[in-house]
Order: sequence, then C-alpha cells, then structure tokens
Amino acid sequence: MGLLSDFLLHRRAPSDPDSESRIGDAVARVLAMNPRLKSARRHEARLAQSLHTALSYTDDLVASLPAVRDANAQAWSSDPVMRSLFATPGDLAQAFSRSEALRALFERDAGLTEAYAVLGMAMIERHILGVALEGDSIRHDVPQTTLCFSDHRVRICSGSEEGLRDEIGCRLIDQLALAGFESLAANRRDLADQSRTLIDKRIALLQSQGAGLRGVVGEPAATAPDELARIQTEIENNSRALARLRVPEQSLELELECVCNVFQHPADHLHIKSRHIRIDSMNVVQAPASKAGTDIEFHFARIPGKRAAIRSFVLVKFPRRELLPGGLVIDAAMQAL
Repeated sequence: MGLLSDFLLHRRAPSDPDSESRIGDAVARVLAMNPRLKSARRHEARLAQSLHTALSYTDDLVASLPAVRDANAQAWSSDPVMRSLFATPGDLAQAFSRSEALRALFERDAGLTEAYAVLGMAMIERHILGVALEGDSIRHDVPQTTLCFSDHRVRICSGSEEGLRDEIGCRLIDQLALAGFESLAANRRDLADQSRTLIDKRIALLQSQGAGLRGVVGEPAATAPDELARIQTEIENNSRALARLRVPEQSLELELECVCNVFQHPADHLHIKSRHIRIDSMNVVQAPASKAGTDIEFHFARIPGKRAAIRSFVLVKFPRRELLPGGLVIDAAMQAL
C-alpha cells in the first residue's frame, strides 16, 4: 500500500512511541521522490519535523472525506448521486470496466467480490435555455444551469475502505512533496540552469506516473506497462544526473528548506473542497430553497502546478459481478479516451 499506510491506519498523538517510525516512513517516501535532498545537513531530522505538521493535516483531510457510496446498477436507480454522475447504469458499468487498476485488482485476488475506489470526473456547468413550469403555465427559454460529468476515471482502488483511505493519504503526502519541488524550481533563482532543468524534468516524470492528486482523481497519466517502464527508467537516469551535479552546500540547504516549508504550511498547497448543489433528475440546478430536486454534496480536488486542474470525485464500492468482460468494448472505450 505504500510507506504511509500505518500513518493513516492509526492516527497517533505526537507522544505515541510509534510516531517516530511513522514519520520515518514518510521521510523515506519523500527522499525516494527527490534523492538529492539526502545531501543536505540533518536532512532526515529537518524533514521529520516538517512532516509532523503535514501528516496531521493530511490525516484530517482523509478523515473528512465523504462516506463510500455503492456504485452499481441498483444504486443508480436509488441513489441520486450515482444518477447525477451517469446517464444510465450501463454507462456506470463501462466507466468502471475501463479501469486497468480495477481489473488488475480483481485479477490479483480471485476471492474479492467488491473493490473500493476513487472515481474522478470532470464537472462542467452549462448555461442553457430550457423549459419550466410556472403555476399552470409552461414557460420556454428559461435560463437554466445543468451539471455535466465526463471523463470518468478510476486510478486507485483497494480491497477495503481502510486500504483505500491509506492510499489516498500516501498520495496527499506525495502531492505536498511535488509542491515543494515545484516551489524550489520556480522560486530559487540562484539555482544553476542545469539543476533547474533536471528538477523540472523530474516533476514532469513523476506527474506522468500519476504521482500525487493526479493519480487520486483520475487526471490523465501513463497507464500502459511499457510506458510506465519507460518513465521509471527516465526517473532513474534523472536521479543519477542530479547526483552528479556539483552544487554549493548552501544551495542544497536552501533546496531542503524550500521543501520543508511546504510541509510546514500544507493548507497553502493542498485543497479538497465540497459544495452543496440542489439538482433535479435531469441535473438542472435548482434554487437552494426549491422543493424540487435533491441537495447533493460534491467534492473537488484542485491539482496545482503548470497543468492545473479541478476534478470532482467520489469514494465508491464497485462489485466484481458488474465488471464487463474485457475485449472489444473496453478497447474501443480506451481508444476513444
């Protein structure tokens, strides 16, 4: 599940004797993303101190995430949230069956009857002219707002809700680490050009792997095994190139300080928001006080950086029995994406 699984499984107080081990695992995860930080003085102690704050923040974020919802044909008929996300139950099954991560999970565990996953989507508000009933009269050309959900993707999943939330916590720490590296490359004007180029390249490679929030909410990233292998090889080459660079000790200290500063102020760099919207069965937005429709809470994650994006997401439980067979239907869907 990753180096931070224990962090999110048991939220411990700072005085807990296991907290040192938990933070140590988080430090190792960050150093794996940017090995050059190992060259700075007291890098482990300084990262540990800043990660204490970051972990407390990400623990709270994970705990605040919405409850898991059933995602199946029956739920589509009874749950207004599922019905707002998919036009038909068939669309729901196809969206989940396209997920290579989900299919791989079921293949690894033949006894698993259901999977817990994060469903990420793009949400668009469209302003149209529609039809509305006012009293006994039908009025045409009424300004309306509708919600449209598209680009449904499942990138992370688990055999349990606990495991899923653990993985989300790992990705949140990764996202903060990426923010630290981006801040370093953007704000340290005294970095050598070669150093800045290599750091920028590393950030792009990690994002292509789906590191951080991009992998949680389904922002497009590499999924094919050969492409992932190529990216991993490039990351290893990048690590060696960064290690060969000769930079002043003061520059290394500033690099570590820049990353630690992000961990010490996680709320400035990591955002998950919710929004209550009242919609009817056609996804037309209604006034908050309207008797029509249902009030639904939607959650959003903002992915910062050069490829900034905002994605809606929901935690779901999908049954193996509704997974469509692989083959032409799935292949065609992947080509369309």
